[in-house]
Amino acid sequence: MLRTLAATLSLAIMTHAALACTAVDITAADKSVVAGRTMEWAFDMKWTLESTPKGTSFTLPMPKGMPAKTVTTTYSSVGIGAGIIPGTPLVEGQNEAGLALSANFLPGFTQYQSAGPGDENAVEILSFARWLLGSYKDVASVKAALPTVKVWTDPALPTGPTVPAMHFKINDRSGAGLIVEYVGGELQMHDDAAHVLTNAPTYDWHLTNLRNYVNLSSIGANSRQYGDVDVTALGQGGGTMGLPGDYTPPSRFVRAAFMRHFVPPAKDAGEATQTITHILNTVDIPIGVAQSKDGDQVVSDYTQWVSIKDLTNNRLTISDYDHRTSYLTIDLAPIFASTKPMSRLVTALPYPAAVVGAEALAP
Repeated sequence: MLRTLAATLSLAIMTHAALACTAVDITAADKSVVAGRTMEWAFDMKWTLESTPKGTSFTLPMPKGMPAKTVTTTYSSVGIGAGIIPGTPLVEGQNEAGLALSANFLPGFTQYQSAGPGDENAVEILSFARWLLGSYKDVASVKAALPTVKVWTDPALPTGPTVPAMHFKINDRSGAGLIVEYVGGELQMHDDAAHVLTNAPTYDWHLTNLRNYVNLSSIGANSRQYGDVDVTALGQGGGTMGLPGDYTPPSRFVRAAFMRHFVPPAKDAGEATQTITHILNTVDIPIGVAQSKDGDQVVSDYTQWVSIKDLTNNRLTISDYDHRTSYLTIDLAPIFASTKPMSRLVTALPYPAAVVGAEALAP
């Protein structure tokens, strides 16, 4: 069932919407790289899975006083974008070379660069993900290119229920990772040391905050002697006492980082995909448990979809809110090879049936 909440809410409330996303990547023992993320939102954004074939030309808005610029993609890509916004700006995707991007909301800290006449290498933020995935093959080339590009925003362009204040987790099939933020009008790039990204504050703050949790361990004490009394543990998990369980961005960052670094190494892409699914399950938000209120209006963030990108084998595993027990895995190779663009609502994908008949269990 498609949740359509926006129709009953005022624009004032919509501007306070949160985008509570969590992203994590894993490199398996066989060097396969898998990167996954959740998408939390309170409104029906008409999330759309679409492809951009190699050789596609599209228009980049340019700063005032400059004509729009046409660019042509070097790489085919598949991404997820907000269909309610003209042009379906992408917030998630991967390309045929194994480069992946996840855009996470960074409100209160994001300020894009200033761009004006003469800034020929300018990319408006709503076009950023499609441009990047169509232009670059790996983290190294992105890291070299971004200092030469002005990433800016045009408040006159429609952006849906909130401003597009985002930072980006970028990974490639070599296992390299990069966090890209625009703070105080300046580009900030960080090596993806934690292999995790959530939302505000900025990435360096989250890394510092991990120092508050160095006591966490996957191994708990079995017992402790108090005088003449031997007190034994009630069960497993004592080493995680203090692991935050709420849905705020700092807590989700700590929780995902802890699990990402304590789970056993995956042997291949299949195991890495399953591991990421288990990690992301711990930050999944059901409708009704993470709400905000403005006057009498109440909105609820919830995990609208989960995307898991196999960068080594060009596969995408995806599920929406109503099919969380039946993920769909898509072989992207034929889509990357096609010259025809593809577009499909995430809620309308052919998810596997959750119920099978008894004949399916027959020997």
